[in-house]
Amino acid sequence: MRPYLLLSFLFLYQFVNAQYKISGFIYDENNSLLTNTEVLLIKDQTTKSVKSDQLGKYQFTNLSNGEYQLILKRDTRKEAFSITVEDQDQVVDIGFDSLTENESVLDDLVINIESVKSKLEKEGFAMNVIETKDAALRNIQTNELLDRSVGVRVRQNGGLGAAVEYNLNGMTGNSVRIFIDGLPLSTYGSSFDLNSIPPALIERIEVYKGVVPIHLSDDALGGAINVVLKKGIRNSLNGSLSYGSFNTFQANYGGMFRNDKNRLTFKTSGFHNSSDNDYKIWGKFARNILPDGTYEYVKARRFNDAYRSTGLRAEIGFTDVKWADNFFVGFNISDAYNQIQHGVYMTVPYKGRYTESEAKVGLLNYQKKNLFVQGLNFDVNGMISERDQLVSDAVSYRYNWYGQIVKGLKGEDLRTTGGAQQGAPTLNNITRNIKTLRTGLSYEFIDNHKLFINHVVYDVDRTDEDQLKPIAQRLYATSNTLQKNITSFAYDFKAFDEKLKVNAFVKLYEQKIKQIQPTAQMVNGQAIKVDVERTNTTNTTGYGLASSYLLSPSIVVLFSAERALRLPSEGEIFGDPSENMVSNTGIKPEMSENFNLGLKFGDYKINNHKFSISGNGFIRNVKDKIVRKVDNKINEALQSAPFENLGKVSAIGFEAEVMYAYNDKLTFHVNLSHFRSLYKLQFDPNGKIYDHYNQQLPNEPFFTANANIQYQFKNIIQKESRLFLNYAFGFVDSFYTIWQQNVSNKQALLDEAETPQQFIHDLGLTYTFPNKQFVLSFDAKNVFNNQAFDNFAVQKPGRAFYFKINYTFNKL
Repeated sequence: MRPYLLLSFLFLYQFVNAQYKISGFIYDENNSLLTNTEVLLIKDQTTKSVKSDQLGKYQFTNLSNGEYQLILKRDTRKEAFSITVEDQDQVVDIGFDSLTENESVLDDLVINIESVKSKLEKEGFAMNVIETKDAALRNIQTNELLDRSVGVRVRQNGGLGAAVEYNLNGMTGNSVRIFIDGLPLSTYGSSFDLNSIPPALIERIEVYKGVVPIHLSDDALGGAINVVLKKGIRNSLNGSLSYGSFNTFQANYGGMFRNDKNRLTFKTSGFHNSSDNDYKIWGKFARNILPDGTYEYVKARRFNDAYRSTGLRAEIGFTDVKWADNFFVGFNISDAYNQIQHGVYMTVPYKGRYTESEAKVGLLNYQKKNLFVQGLNFDVNGMISERDQLVSDAVSYRYNWYGQIVKGLKGEDLRTTGGAQQGAPTLNNITRNIKTLRTGLSYEFIDNHKLFINHVVYDVDRTDEDQLKPIAQRLYATSNTLQKNITSFAYDFKAFDEKLKVNAFVKLYEQKIKQIQPTAQMVNGQAIKVDVERTNTTNTTGYGLASSYLLSPSIVVLFSAERALRLPSEGEIFGDPSENMVSNTGIKPEMSENFNLGLKFGDYKINNHKFSISGNGFIRNVKDKIVRKVDNKINEALQSAPFENLGKVSAIGFEAEVMYAYNDKLTFHVNLSHFRSLYKLQFDPNGKIYDHYNQQLPNEPFFTANANIQYQFKNIIQKESRLFLNYAFGFVDSFYTIWQQNVSNKQALLDEAETPQQFIHDLGLTYTFPNKQFVLSFDAKNVFNNQAFDNFAVQKPGRAFYFKINYTFNKL
């Protein structure tokens, strides 16, 4: 089904008056919307019960005129509200800050509230939910939260603003898709990434591993990370400022303002990040290449790695009106400046190479539950963006890690071979026009039986133009277009008192690639411009299921499986100069058979103790896996590389997590992930066994562990204040950046290419003032200044300190 068929519902919708209803939103003490919270409505000995939805909204329908009691309870606090329905709907917003220790109201009422995190993690998918409530008060990046989550490894080539890849249990790169409220992050441009979104603006982060539900319809073969933004902080404004090591400054704000009478709503947020990223590097990967070819190992600061990004987002629309639950149009603009310190490897430093980028994005969001009939839900999200990127590289001298021009044997200044830091001088303008539309329709035609249909179209039109080339050559600039259509169908049912949950789905993939390369052809002695067009179309089908069974309310078994496809991305096909990515128009899609089997225990509560345990085993069988080409000679001259297909790869592993809490004061989390990802294509086209057959894939950390401890002190200095102490530990086992095959001088080469074990310790302190509006925090990262590495042994920042101020105006 194409998007216009779904959009036709919008034009068919008629505004009809429902029967009388009582509805509204539920807020906590900080005026943040609360989801999955139970509300009771009582009249004449008859009681109805509902829970607030994903937007924090509750609703009782089909009500007659009369007096009602609205009952709300949280912990030991409870309160009854009297409401009169008289020939019109009633809107009642409730804040938990108004609840008191009122034991006279329904003393025998017991309400078990299941969190959104717990509910989602029992749906059958191999997934975990990262909550951001505490992290929003600290100087923690969104990527740091992900990196501490079970089964997730964030691969960042350096400090703030560096290129990022995400590894989910052995699946990495573009196999893992990133979404913001279900829409691909890539549409927002390189100037807008997850670190551009502070945790204070995030409701939760959903991490799906291997098998992905259809509402995130994309070719996410390895998994998906969906950042769910806060749907609203009622008439509030939050802002924070942070400063720390390497001259790192960060500021952000977010707010929502709504007219309770007509429901006109305005949302806005913004950020600014900047850093010199001049941290020190040392060890066997930090070396200057001397004129005679020998190495000089150094301890030096990065000198061409500054980063700056700024963004603004604004939306206006309506919430909770008869014709829409949510309707917003908006605009997102961001820009970034990023110096490029080196290429794929850290062996040859650059100076003067940088990229600038800008993105302008138009947004549309519409959601309506119970469209036409009860149980029919519709939503549509669309974006149109224009992304402009400039890659500048025109400095011809060679530099060492001290930022000095490299001298020759006779003391002369040495120049690069191609005339710039990476190849020929360039001032490359890359323009991308991107359109994304996602539409979804679901219908619960019988209790506990629901059908879903989802369609995503993604279209990118890209043009590269190098300003340093002669005008005659610029007339022959290549243009590239890529379009993806992914249509998904799902059937969801529950049985045995909702103990059994099954979601079965089918996904239809289509990708069209077109490249127009103008060339000069001689006709009658004259050069005529002729467009040479190359096209390629891919069509295939994927399918899968996710299921869970509740052995008890706190024990659930989960199983999921999927035949998934991942289509090559625009950068992998056409290249990306800002990431030293060479084009490969012949690259093929990759396909994977994904299996997950998991078990969750908890939450269990014994007196003041609460704990939970979860584990998941997984298998990934991948054909034509897309990876960055590995240089097995560690060639210092090779600073750019294409992506390529590996014939067959098989990964098997497990992950586990334990959580413990005591008396709302002490919390402890520990998790680990281990897998083996082996190359399984045995013979080459000539029948010879590959040297790296059955070997671990290079440049993949396969064993990681994390631990986090937090302790809370109350009434420190001031009554009702809180002091939080945090300690975090991260471990990454050693791994190689090259294939471990039989080569001459093998051991010396492997020793040079081995990324050592990493042990990282972080400390944090957060002080919340009594009014809960003003928060101060201090964080010490990598306190023992241990070496930390990532892709191709690129070193990350050492010891660093950060201070943050957070303030919330929650009653504007």
